[in-house]
Amino acid sequence: MAGADRLGHLADGLRLANQSVMSPSQTMYGVQLVGHGGPEKLVWNERIPVPVPAASEVLVRVLAAGVNNTDINTRIGWYAQEVSAATNDVGDVDIESGGWGGALCFPRIQGGDLCGEVVSVGKGVSGIEPGMRVTCAINQPMPISDNPVYFEALGSERDGAFAEFCCVPAAQLYDVSDSPLSDIDIGAMPCAFGTALNLLVRAGVNERDHVLITGASGGVGLAAVQLARQRGAEVTAISSPTKADAVREAGAGTVIGREESLPPRGFSVVVDVVGGSAFTSLLDALRPGGRLATSGAIAGPVVSTDLRTLYLKDLTVFGCTYQPPEVFAHLIDLIREGVVWPRVSQTYPLQEIAKAQSDFTSKRYPGKLVLLP
Repeated sequence: MAGADRLGHLADGLRLANQSVMSPSQTMYGVQLVGHGGPEKLVWNERIPVPVPAASEVLVRVLAAGVNNTDINTRIGWYAQEVSAATNDVGDVDIESGGWGGALCFPRIQGGDLCGEVVSVGKGVSGIEPGMRVTCAINQPMPISDNPVYFEALGSERDGAFAEFCCVPAAQLYDVSDSPLSDIDIGAMPCAFGTALNLLVRAGVNERDHVLITGASGGVGLAAVQLARQRGAEVTAISSPTKADAVREAGAGTVIGREESLPPRGFSVVVDVVGGSAFTSLLDALRPGGRLATSGAIAGPVVSTDLRTLYLKDLTVFGCTYQPPEVFAHLIDLIREGVVWPRVSQTYPLQEIAKAQSDFTSKRYPGKLVLLP
């Protein structure tokens, strides 16, 4: 992000942070998802009951909430096993179990990215005070002993940030009051930067690696470029030519167009957030012993490949969704230090969520789009 833009966002954040903490009324405004389908399933409602924090929960006033692929995938029911098309090609499908964990309870308030201000705390909460600026991971681990990687997703299994207020388990919240980043910046980071950092950690990216990153102009892609360079890796990125400058600004040494051929055996790591028909070529581009980390398939979730490529080259493939708490905690350290930041291309009033999602799916802008309740 350019310096002037970052200062502008910082000023916005300081203005919001300095507003007084007011007691919420009994109702709030927000956007409710009333079923799987098109934008018409997003309903603006000004009489949603304000959630009451249960024991160990915190009521948060939402200051900024980023737009993500997962919001759209959940709305259209793309996570259902019967869906095999790319995100933009799903069309009208009768879907019952289209959430991350199966069937959703409607109406559901989506929004997995959160920057907010603590309003009140439930019984048993300590260390979190009203007025504190907080954020949290979209993937929130649950203490289930027989399945240690189980989580519930904010905006999917739990009501999220596309409203005036939301409730979050206190154990999932992180204090970012002292970060130099603005509310808008922080509201753009949990999903994109949390996903990107998890991809790099799982693949063990370090200064000896040459990393290829697909979808590099999007929120996760740009975050992965920035974080991979921070880890000392050489970065080659795949992006449309119109967004190549933004990708280079994030730290990519080389930018390859989507239609260009990849050098065979040129990379030690591939970070893929696109999927689709190009997946096999990504395996071909890995050196023997290479690693591929994937977390996204907007170009299509069903791929075909030659298993001989996997085992004859001794490749390792990581599927990455669950983020261990220590990964997100490390991201919080970077946020508080102000050494990473998103590229925020546009902001929208929450009521304009349909336009924001339309702009997002058109891939018109690099980086992130953010909704402001």
